Amino acid sequence: MSVPILVIAAADDWPTDRVVAALGARGSEVFRMDTTDFPQQLALAGRIDEEHGWAGELSTDWRTVDLARVGAVYYRAPGPFGISEAMSGPEQQFAAAQARAGLGGVLSALECRWVNHPTAMARAEYKPVQLAAARASGLRIPPTLITNQAEAVRSFAEQVPGPLVSKPVASPIIVEEGLLKTVYTRKLSPSDLADLRGVDATAHLFQAWVEKAYEVRLTVVGERMLAAAVYAGSAAARVDWRSDYGALTYAVTDIPADVAAGVRRMMTRLGLRYGAADFVVDPQGRHWFLEVNPCGQWDWIQGATGLPIAEALADELEGIA
Repeated sequence: MSVPILVIAAADDWPTDRVVAALGARGSEVFRMDTTDFPQQLALAGRIDEEHGWAGELSTDWRTVDLARVGAVYYRAPGPFGISEAMSGPEQQFAAAQARAGLGGVLSALECRWVNHPTAMARAEYKPVQLAAARASGLRIPPTLITNQAEAVRSFAEQVPGPLVSKPVASPIIVEEGLLKTVYTRKLSPSDLADLRGVDATAHLFQAWVEKAYEVRLTVVGERMLAAAVYAGSAAARVDWRSDYGALTYAVTDIPADVAAGVRRMMTRLGLRYGAADFVVDPQGRHWFLEVNPCGQWDWIQGATGLPIAEALADELEGIA
């Protein structure tokens, strides 16, 4: 008898739709939920005692799942809790905190396969943590500076041969006047280094520019490495390929065995079973690690290359090696 797989994701997340469809085609029992449903459309009754770990139920008007039977959890960017708007602002904040600690706490305590566990994701989202883990795992990383001091940037530029790039330390997405905007990686010119006003406003990440032959988006699912070469067809895409998707072409590729081994060590250090890792491959064929996103998009890579990422995620959730 199969065990239920709990899927926690936004209701309109279409990559998750593909994973659920892959699981459904295999006859797997799936309970899908969004934290936005709690507490108005989703009910929790969790209990623990000296003899048994967390048990109980999650239920909607149509379905119920036994928490003690859950064999795996797919956790991917769910929405905010759906707290009643009839409450005052302070009451909503209190209720959301209780929901996070209650529902989030019970789910986080489930001892099963996670892709990925939210506590591991939260830690791995720090780029300084990623870079340290990559370095300790034997991966090649560009020299990197995080600072809010202009003089530290100029000193770094003198020590590092070649140009620098600047990029956000955290999510590159901002919302301004109701619109989503992206802060892209920028290659710095001598005039940029001469005028560093604003650096003291917050933390900035500066990194040595690595000359690119192409880039690699490596989707890691458990022990599987699904690699796509990304070729930039414009000047903007050569600096940050997210800035010009229309100029990109893709091809399935392999990564060297030593890089694959380093990635596996890094994923173990970070406690991740899924990650979307980005590498620059220089003209000498060396792979330079840039970052790994524990909740990175993958659907467009599958569509462009045919890499079976949804199927690999289904395998991981079912415990198929």
